[in-house]
Amino acid sequence: MNTRKLQQIIESIATSDGAGVKLRRSIGSSQFQRLDPFLMLDEFGTENPDDYIAGFPSHPHRGFETVTYMLDGHMLHEDHLGNRGDLRSGDVQWMTAGRGIIHSEMPQQVEGRMRGFQLWINLPAREKMKSPGYRDIPASEIPVVALPGGGRAKVIAGMLMVEGRATPGPIQGLATDPLYLDVELPARAAFAHPVAQDYNAFLYVYEGSAEVGPAGAARPLKAHSAGVLAAGDQIEVTAGAEGARFILLAARPLNEPVAQYGPFVMNTREEIEQAIRDYQSGELVRR
Repeated sequence: MNTRKLQQIIESIATSDGAGVKLRRSIGSSQFQRLDPFLMLDEFGTENPDDYIAGFPSHPHRGFETVTYMLDGHMLHEDHLGNRGDLRSGDVQWMTAGRGIIHSEMPQQVEGRMRGFQLWINLPAREKMKSPGYRDIPASEIPVVALPGGGRAKVIAGMLMVEGRATPGPIQGLATDPLYLDVELPARAAFAHPVAQDYNAFLYVYEGSAEVGPAGAARPLKAHSAGVLAAGDQIEVTAGAEGARFILLAARPLNEPVAQYGPFVMNTREEIEQAIRDYQSGELVRR
């Protein structure tokens, strides 16, 4: 096995989105910080309701997928199609914006911790104008697997391989074939996992710290940082003295041009201009 080295560290930066929700952005903090097909990763986490109470009022999307993973808290999703979905602690929502969707994500709590992630994954050109849709995945449908060296892994998308045993997550069969794991390791425990040689991969530490890469060449990765991984077919991570929690993402790159204007992600500037016109005219959300 060829273990991937830690090639680049992207420290998250404090910012805000929606109606002033405070968060930390790593992947996607600039157009130069994307990792095909991953467009953006936001971490939100606070116990101060002033940091999240205004939420994300109605806004449009076209051309990509959003993945919201709630660690703590309660959010309500509503969209122009009349869909409603509650996201509570441990739940995931996988939304395909496709040709167009207008939705809101609003807190359903006035106090307590709100914590989680939102990930944006690009769609291939042939799927950008597909019908929108989403899937709410309750925590009870997300497999949790005990790891041999201690700790556990939640399997949101793709396949977890542990000691020759495959555990599939609820999300399968997408064009980018994503792997999405949430891994928790006790102090100094190690975790190794195969990844397709030609897939792009990164991990994001959100608690503790980790050493990433092969023995003798591992590099430290602190909390609230994304670690982009070099080529290889295996990932190796060792938790620091205080343990580690991290999400691991890998996917098949699209190798297509990216044109983005806020909530619209297409392949050309002309397509972006069309998306803006469609939104302004109401065509974006016509069936």
